[in-house]
Amino acid sequence: MLTQTMIKHETSNQRGRPVRPALPAASHSLTGQIGLIGAEMPFSRNSEIYGENEQAEYVYKVVSGSVRTYKVLNDGRRQIGAFYLPGDVFGLEIGGKHTFSAEAVVDCKILVIKRSALVTLAGRNNDVARELWTMTAGELQRAQGHVMLLIKTAQERMAGFLLEMSARALSGNEVDLPMSRQDIADYLGLTIETVSRTLTQLENLAAIAVPSSRRIVLRNRNALSRLNS
Repeated sequence: MLTQTMIKHETSNQRGRPVRPALPAASHSLTGQIGLIGAEMPFSRNSEIYGENEQAEYVYKVVSGSVRTYKVLNDGRRQIGAFYLPGDVFGLEIGGKHTFSAEAVVDCKILVIKRSALVTLAGRNNDVARELWTMTAGELQRAQGHVMLLIKTAQERMAGFLLEMSARALSGNEVDLPMSRQDIADYLGLTIETVSRTLTQLENLAAIAVPSSRRIVLRNRNALSRLNS
C-alpha cells in the first residue's frame, strides 16, 4: 500500500529533482496543467490510493487503468460511489478530508498533484479556476445522478450503467468493463446474483450481448435508453 507519506516523497523528489516547475502559461487547460506539474505513480490492482477521512492533500488523474471510490457501511457492505477511467480527475473534495476511499481496480498509472498547487494555479488563472469549479460541480452532479440511479429497478440500473460506461469509454457499442461483477453490484446497490440475472434478462431481450464476463455489446440502445428514462 502506498501511503500519503510515500506520495509526499515521490511528488517532491522524483528522479532526484523537484517535479513542480514554474506555474505554466494561462492558456493551458486544468487537465493539461495536472499533466505538467503532477508526478506519475504506479498503483497495483486493489491497492489503496487514499483512505476515507484522510487529509485531502492531493488531487489525482487517471493515466491508465481504472479507479473505484467506496465506503464500507456499518453492516460491512461496500458501496462504490464512482468509477474513474483514463483522463478522469478524482480526489476533489469540498472539505479538507476524503469522504470516500479510493482503490485501483486494475494496475494503474496515476498523476498525483498537490491540492495547494492547484489552488495557487486557480488563484492566478481565471480559466483554470472556472474549469476547476466546473469539474467540482460535475462531481456533485454525478453523485446526485448515482443517488437517483439507486432508486430504480435492477434492469433500469443496469441499462443506465451500461450506457454511461459506453459514453465515457467512447468505444461505440462494445463496452470493455475493467471492473468485476462484484464491483458493478456494489456500485448499483444490487447483489452479484441480481447483476448476473439482469444481464441475462437484457440479453434475452436482445438489448445486449455478453460475449465474455468483461465485454458487453449494446445491441439495442433505444431499448436501453427507454429503460433508463
